[in-house]
Amino acid sequence: MAAWEVLGFEQHGALGIQPSGDAERLFVQIVVGEFGAAAVDYPILFAKRPDTGRFYAGALLRLQAGDDADLDESGRLRGYRPADLEREGFFVEQDRIVIDRAHPVFVERGGSALFETEGELSEALQRVQRALGRLHVGLPTTDGFIARLLERSLLEPIDIDLRFDDGTRFRLEDLYTVSADALADLPDAVVLAMFREGDLAACHTQIQSVRQIPRMARLRNDRLAGA
Repeated sequence: MAAWEVLGFEQHGALGIQPSGDAERLFVQIVVGEFGAAAVDYPILFAKRPDTGRFYAGALLRLQAGDDADLDESGRLRGYRPADLEREGFFVEQDRIVIDRAHPVFVERGGSALFETEGELSEALQRVQRALGRLHVGLPTTDGFIARLLERSLLEPIDIDLRFDDGTRFRLEDLYTVSADALADLPDAVVLAMFREGDLAACHTQIQSVRQIPRMARLRNDRLAGA
């Protein structure tokens, strides 16, 4: 907390931000409101927090840390960029935006500026604001969605174990997906309730997104063949 500062033009007018975790993070938390956009590019899965055992939803961004094939010239993801990445280094405290000045996303006189010359919010900072707002609303909504999945016994483990043409192996354990079989076996009244809650659409989006895993594996093998 000692490094956190309330964001302001006078103190941070020369501060810039640069992509930090885009090339390194494999799995990034998302909220249910991001499922549609994230599923276009990534598999969506569920994991448990090691400290609490509570489930959260996340997007699997890549199959290898440091893989920059999906990054643009500025180091940002070419596909959907989750709100949790967009707001790296920024937090909300008592309805104010605060920053962790020690976070590597912040640079002095470089990167994308936080403010325009007259103190207006830059486009980059506006993206951060939207991401913080999405998380503020979406995290409790997603917690409720996951609680209903657990109540209806709809989550099942999924292990990802891939071998590539160069002999390397990619394995992830302790991940979960919505069970298509369990979903199909639900009573009609429960399915109707899930439809009205919006949970049914989110479940189908998540299930379909798992197909991104073999697509990502094929792309990686194609890159290896062309290297």
